[in-house]
Amino acid sequence: MNHEPLTQYCEPFTNYNSLNLNKLIATADGSHTIYVPELNEHYHSIHGAIQESEYVYLKNGFDFCSSDPVHIFEVGFGTGLNALLTAMRCINGKREVFYTSIEKYPLEENVLGLLNYCQFTGKESKKIFDSISSSLWGEMKHICKNFNLKKIKGDIITDELSGSFDLIYFDAFGPDKQPEMWTSAIFAKINNITKTNGILVTYSAKGDVKRILRSSGFDVNLLPGPPVKRHIIRAIKI
Repeated sequence: MNHEPLTQYCEPFTNYNSLNLNKLIATADGSHTIYVPELNEHYHSIHGAIQESEYVYLKNGFDFCSSDPVHIFEVGFGTGLNALLTAMRCINGKREVFYTSIEKYPLEENVLGLLNYCQFTGKESKKIFDSISSSLWGEMKHICKNFNLKKIKGDIITDELSGSFDLIYFDAFGPDKQPEMWTSAIFAKINNITKTNGILVTYSAKGDVKRILRSSGFDVNLLPGPPVKRHIIRAIKI
């Protein structure tokens, strides 16, 4: 995230929701993201949507977490890419995953159906992604081997959070675009639902984010970032 928009787009989406999410683009690795004109922001890195998500959330989050079963909480369901990549890890693994994600502005299924992630994520991924996209909001659903999903339509700023999680995927729009998502109040909520020694991963490594995480009870570590990004954060709840 936090990249300037590309200059060429597919035909615009229209009339899907209040954010007017209307630009589908191919990122550098060929996988799609969506550009939000109102925020001048993308859902994923334009330098590779799958590449960045795989690196930040799977390699440095899911693969680093040793809990079994794994309870994951995602801030920002978005297109469902992180959920798909996690599910694809599950079908070839042994750990059971219970994945909960909160999203204020869900994309509609016909928009999700235009995304090309399944071209890059394995032969079983289309069926899995369709199941992820069509699963009812507010219910934990078994999606595929070892992977269960609950999507919450809600606002993390105003809604109470519940549960106890081993791993947090923090994938909100960037601090310069949605500063209200990166506050002490938000990370205090995240702290309350994170188990001791639980892991939080996010693509942002801004100084304010590091300071707020530390003041919210996390031990913050900077890791090398994906292409064109210097650092990402992996934080452990103390």
